[in-house]
Amino acid sequence: MKQTTDFSRIISGAMTWGSWGKKLSKKEMIEVMQHGIACGITTFDHADIYGSYSTEADFGQAFVESGIKREDIQLITKCGIQLTTGRDNRINHYQYDKDYIIWSAEQSLRKLKTDYLDFFLMHRPSPLMEPEEMAEAAQQLLQCGKIKKFGVSNFTPSQVAMLETSIPVSGNQVEFSLTHLDPMYDGTFDDCISNKRMAMAWSPLGVYFKEKSGQTERIKEVMEPLMEKYDVDGSQLLLAWILKHPAKVHPVIGTTNKKRMELAVKASEIELELQDWFALLVASQGHDVP
Repeated sequence: MKQTTDFSRIISGAMTWGSWGKKLSKKEMIEVMQHGIACGITTFDHADIYGSYSTEADFGQAFVESGIKREDIQLITKCGIQLTTGRDNRINHYQYDKDYIIWSAEQSLRKLKTDYLDFFLMHRPSPLMEPEEMAEAAQQLLQCGKIKKFGVSNFTPSQVAMLETSIPVSGNQVEFSLTHLDPMYDGTFDDCISNKRMAMAWSPLGVYFKEKSGQTERIKEVMEPLMEKYDVDGSQLLLAWILKHPAKVHPVIGTTNKKRMELAVKASEIELELQDWFALLVASQGHDVP
């Protein structure tokens, strides 16, 4: 499956690399980065809030010592969520004034030890968003080369359209998996296809390995013979199902296990037959397509 953007088709998500999860050492982070690049994962996804505002800096320190050339990787990060942990806030909230967006981008640049961000996303929509204010910040960052692309995460098509009254939006990162189908039906992926926006999926394996429910049991029943048919494991099949969508979705995977990273990349080589794709969809929904 050919690469369709400047970003690797499988993206490595750094949310749990630091204090929010695996607490990787600098040496371990370097190894994960280098292994990712070696097997074709060159894009790393961050947000300022990860690790309560600490994981970007941990990654940046590892990156500086990794010997990896900046031009060989792509860095994505996000801003807009204000947490009470890691900052002096009374309440969790969203903030999207011009000065804050620019300040946040510059903080991420400093922490990630880089001169530019390949993609800068507004993390979650706020009821108080003002498109012109956000556009002024983005345009300033784009013009001075501090960000290469401006996008959003978890935005609805109407929220993207509102923002686009003031500035082009190059991508949308949303929750999408075989157990969470909303972006296929709420217009999100239609919007990405129609407007050539890069679609990214966080939590691409969904709850399949986390929860036992009627939905996951139905999926398991359909998946077992398909895993044998395609000679793949369950996680690969779940990714292959996403990768077949015409929005050319980039799954953001959270694993730092080297073997699982390799398997994820190989998922892009699986050509799911049409009826197998629909068999999995039907299993997820619990009913035939209308």
